[in-house]
Amino acid sequence: MGGVTSTVAARFAFFPPTPPSYGVIEKEQGEVVELTQVPRRSNVEARRLQTKKGNGIIAMYVRHPGAKLTLLYSHGNAADLGQMYELFVELSSHLGVNLMGYDYSGYGQSSGKPSEQNTYADIEAAYRCLIETYCACEEDIILYGQSVGSGPTCDMGSRLSRLRAVVLHSPIMSGLRVMYPVKHTYWFDIYKNIDKIPSIKCPVLVIHGTSDEVVDCSHGKQLWEHCKEKYEPLWIKGGNHCNLELYPEYIKHLKKFVAAIEKRPPPSLENIPKIDENSSLLDPPVVTSDRLSTDQKLEKPRASVDQRESKPRQSTDCRERDNGKPRSSTDRRDKSRKSVDASDKPRLSVDQSDKPRKSIDRFGGMMRSVCNIDCFKVTATGG
Repeated sequence: MGGVTSTVAARFAFFPPTPPSYGVIEKEQGEVVELTQVPRRSNVEARRLQTKKGNGIIAMYVRHPGAKLTLLYSHGNAADLGQMYELFVELSSHLGVNLMGYDYSGYGQSSGKPSEQNTYADIEAAYRCLIETYCACEEDIILYGQSVGSGPTCDMGSRLSRLRAVVLHSPIMSGLRVMYPVKHTYWFDIYKNIDKIPSIKCPVLVIHGTSDEVVDCSHGKQLWEHCKEKYEPLWIKGGNHCNLELYPEYIKHLKKFVAAIEKRPPPSLENIPKIDENSSLLDPPVVTSDRLSTDQKLEKPRASVDQRESKPRQSTDCRERDNGKPRSSTDRRDKSRKSVDASDKPRLSVDQSDKPRKSIDRFGGMMRSVCNIDCFKVTATGG
């Protein structure tokens, strides 16, 4: 069955840019590498990280002085670090956060081949690097997943209990649902985000364009509806799949979200078991009772990301906080709060007849619009 899943993924989920948009120069010792064909910046460092699947992936870390939070960014399809480089630098600067981006196995200068399971190993390697090399703490990390990157983001988000927040940018409910408006989850589907998102305990921001012809806006709306802790979503009127960064409301809303997350207290460390050095950094998956996917009924639940030990392990922390207060909802005033663009009518429901969508560019396809960095030049009166 795993072979069928891999075939489905290979057919429509992964389109690494060919040739890669950047190169690397390996250093004599250690993980640090030098990126070529991109501008050199003193606050940017690149590393080659080893995944548990045996692949070496390239990650870049953008440091911001005085940053309290760190963004772990999983990019979309048909993109690599060379194309995302300037966007990452600008996001770090305007949001006031440290940022780590990484290339999936088989993307850019990362070794291996792209697959669903490899992307899970890839994001874990990046997360481990943040914890072990850059001394980030789980409760100070925001996961950011764009398009196909929402898959590894939702998977990790459902396994870490003390994340600060999650951002889903043009996300997918699942791989199969991009092509067919199916009502149920099948065992051979990939990136079953719709089944995992109820297990994410932290605030979730969803951003989606209302004119997205690749991943219908209904994906973002359905995921938002199933969030446990909703934050005011952003439905960008007229926005497509690859151009949301061009809209002023994108960076304005994102800055508002980060500011709100910074103000709220971090998750409590009470009732957390002691760390076992041999166990995984990630918690075991949580299966919700209201949505059981077909594969969860037929197969054993997916094991912890590090299968060396079955015990769940608390994430490594560089410092402890003493705050026993329960976490409050970011948007408690109205659980069913309307979207920023409530006047825009939703696209076709996923519950309609099972006709395939005519997507020329699935998951971003063979081409991607490069963000105009000028969209981040906010005026003095801007948000």
